[in-house]
Amino acid sequence: MQNVRDDLVLIVDFGSQVTQLIARRVREAGVYSEIVPFQKAEEAVDRLRPRAVVLSGGPASVTELGTPRAPKNLFDRGLPVLGICYGQQAMVEALGGEVQPGDHREFGRAFLDVEKPSRLFDGIWAPGEKHQVWMSHGDRVESLPPGFRTIGVSAGAPFAAIADEERRLYGVQFHPEVAHTPDGAKLIQNFVHHVAGLAGDWTMAAFRERAVARIREQVGTGRVVCGLSGGVDSAVAAVLIHEAIGDQLTCVLVDHGLMREGEAKWVVDLFRGSYNIPLVHVEAAPEFLGALAGVTDPEVKRKTIGRLFIEVFDREAAKIDADFLAQGTLYPDVIESVSATGGPSVTIKSHHNVGGLPERMKLKLVEPLRELFKDEVRELGRELGLPDRFVRRHPFPGPGLAIRCPGEITAEKLEILRKADAIYLDEIDRAGLYDTIWQAFAVLLPVRTVGVMGDGRTYDHVCALRAVTSVDGMTADFYHFDMNFLGRAATRIINEVRGINRVVYDVTSKPPGTIEWE
Repeated sequence: MQNVRDDLVLIVDFGSQVTQLIARRVREAGVYSEIVPFQKAEEAVDRLRPRAVVLSGGPASVTELGTPRAPKNLFDRGLPVLGICYGQQAMVEALGGEVQPGDHREFGRAFLDVEKPSRLFDGIWAPGEKHQVWMSHGDRVESLPPGFRTIGVSAGAPFAAIADEERRLYGVQFHPEVAHTPDGAKLIQNFVHHVAGLAGDWTMAAFRERAVARIREQVGTGRVVCGLSGGVDSAVAAVLIHEAIGDQLTCVLVDHGLMREGEAKWVVDLFRGSYNIPLVHVEAAPEFLGALAGVTDPEVKRKTIGRLFIEVFDREAAKIDADFLAQGTLYPDVIESVSATGGPSVTIKSHHNVGGLPERMKLKLVEPLRELFKDEVRELGRELGLPDRFVRRHPFPGPGLAIRCPGEITAEKLEILRKADAIYLDEIDRAGLYDTIWQAFAVLLPVRTVGVMGDGRTYDHVCALRAVTSVDGMTADFYHFDMNFLGRAATRIINEVRGINRVVYDVTSKPPGTIEWE
């Protein structure tokens, strides 16, 4: 990944669950940030030449042999450094202080007593004040390295906030990046602006300008093929690339028959009509539904869809004679891939989430969004002029309605599900809740029930409704609708969709990686 500007904050990841939040908070302060695993931090500092460094939290203990350590010579470069939780302890250990297992652990809400003034606290916290913070530690700092002083304490951490003002080195035992530390975002802003002296002028307009230049430099006179899924990521990537190279880009929409109601037409009209982008619309529903006939296992469904998608897409790409494949890879994909495997991802996440890039395609990748988080992609979409109704759409998985139709998939069941899903989303939009909910969808359950409708008995499908709130899509909680809303939505679905006679609402929360139904 290239450094897109001079004012860069490098975040060294020690394995915290919330490292991405640090990057988001820095970017919210108008400063570009990148995350790098601790094993590669020293090389990244040399290559990227950051203006400041943040050391993240992590699950390990610096008191044990073989656990992660701060990069060698980091503290001799004159860079401002902020160590958070494990990052504070790693900094203290590297500079000659002492860390020991604590006899008073702190997990959850705690209170910081501000003892001394500091540039890190300027304009936020003053000596003598008490502020809520979020703690998550068992070990704690027992003695400080030379040059440091204590600027804040808590009940379980006598060195909860420390500072070496002359060298611009700071450490906090709490997590300022999480919402449970109410003033935490301000503290991070203080670090990047007041301590590191960074301007905070990283904007989406500036990103757009630099991204266009990089695409032109990378592609030259070559041709690019981009698979559109109907989702936001691939659409924004395509519009950005088209701005850079015009008709050297051709988009391919593989219409597998598993898209939402009216989605394929919407995408075709938008790209051909509004943007005049060359688009190949492949109507492949019979091929996909034929291959899925009789298939009930969720993983077999995904693999079947992924394999067919690659085959159809590969056929069309060969006709275009492209040199590059464009993907809507986002920064969280990059972080997860590098952390897990040490190398770049080759998964076409923006298209189907179930297949890989076949080696025979021999295409070089263009990934213009790989530096952005999801909310930043939406902001870029608005910057590029994409309709707000399109940009704000809820995430939709590559396998589409297939994972919202447990059991065997048929054209009849998909049509029932499409209509129910469209009504549900329409009711959410009418209620002004669409932007409050991260993702909402209907599911056609593989059961049928007896019901009475009017003067007759029915034997029809059960429809489940799901709506979740989430920040990053990794964990989610169900949305707390009031019963009046659920009553309206259920009544409309039963009245307007033939084949459904019962509606239920899913109120389970989901751990990481299980937002979808199957």
